[in-house]
Amino acid sequence: MGYAIQWIRSFLFIVQMYLAIGIAGVVFLPWALVSRHGARMACLLVCRWVRWTLSWMVGLKTEIRGTPPTGEALIASKHQSFLDVFLIFSALPAGKFIMKRELMLAPIVGQYGLRIGCVPVNRGKRGAAIKKMLADVAKGAVEPGQLIIYAQGTRIAPGVKAPYKVGTAALYEQMGQECYPVATNVGVFWPKRGIYRKPGLAVVEFLPVIKPGMDKEAFLAKLEHEIETASDRLLEEAGFHAQD
Repeated sequence: MGYAIQWIRSFLFIVQMYLAIGIAGVVFLPWALVSRHGARMACLLVCRWVRWTLSWMVGLKTEIRGTPPTGEALIASKHQSFLDVFLIFSALPAGKFIMKRELMLAPIVGQYGLRIGCVPVNRGKRGAAIKKMLADVAKGAVEPGQLIIYAQGTRIAPGVKAPYKVGTAALYEQMGQECYPVATNVGVFWPKRGIYRKPGLAVVEFLPVIKPGMDKEAFLAKLEHEIETASDRLLEEAGFHAQD
């Protein structure tokens, strides 16, 4: 009975979340079309709305730990579900994502992604995708902010191991900026697929900065170690075990 009630609460939350995204997208559209600031304000409002409604509709609280950057930086994050997108973006003054090109076709999400400076890439052709990604980042250097890349390239369920992509190291080398690793446990509560949302405390944690200048292989090894170690700790805090 308890599971059924929580499922219904989760379903209602998802319905109103997408309604809120649609309404905000339409209401803010005139401002967003003439100003990146308008597009960013719409996205921040949605992030705050999602976090607030998630807390009382589902019983899932959210927390951002560590010290997010305020200046230009590369952010390399663990990606477990849609929730870490909301949390990371809401913590930054000028965040923009490396995002798969297919999302550009999504109503509202694609248009606003472009307006806030997100960089679309074609993941189907890794070499070409990295080259295009680096070129797009270089062209966007006049738009200061925090560039967010998901280091494993896609959503990875808690407890599942997957390699860290070389594109993150290529960006780190080209940009010559500080890199902030980000760990999370959000996938325990908000899964990659499905409707059910589990109550608890979902955390995104900004880890100590990695200074520029490291060799690409050494950087990637350090990045993986830092993120995986911290994410495993957060998973344990959430009561997650591999057999779950």
